[in-house]
Amino acid sequence: MNETLTYLYIVINSLTFLIFGYDKWLAKNNKRRISEQNLFLISLFFGSVGGIFGMFIFRHKISKWSFLWKFILIIIFQIIFFIFLNQQDFRNLVG
Repeated sequence: MNETLTYLYIVINSLTFLIFGYDKWLAKNNKRRISEQNLFLISLFFGSVGGIFGMFIFRHKISKWSFLWKFILIIIFQIIFFIFLNQQDFRNLVG
C-alpha cells in the first residue's frame, strides 16, 4: 500500500510541475491561462512539491506575493496533516 501511495505522490507532483510549466508557457504566449484557483487546487491535493519546483524552475508566480502566501498556507496545512497522520500511525503501532 505504501508503494502505491508513493507512486501516486510522484505522479501528482509531476503533473503539478508540468501544469505550472504549461501555465508559464501560456503566459509567455499571451494565451488563456490556468486559473490560480486550479493551481492551488492541484497543489492542495499533495502536489505542492511539484508546484514549488515548477515555480522556481519556470520562474512562475515567484514574485506575486498574493499567490505565494496562499501557497505557503497550503504547505503549512499539508505539514500539519502529515504530522497528524504520523501520530495516528504511531498510536496504532503502540496499541
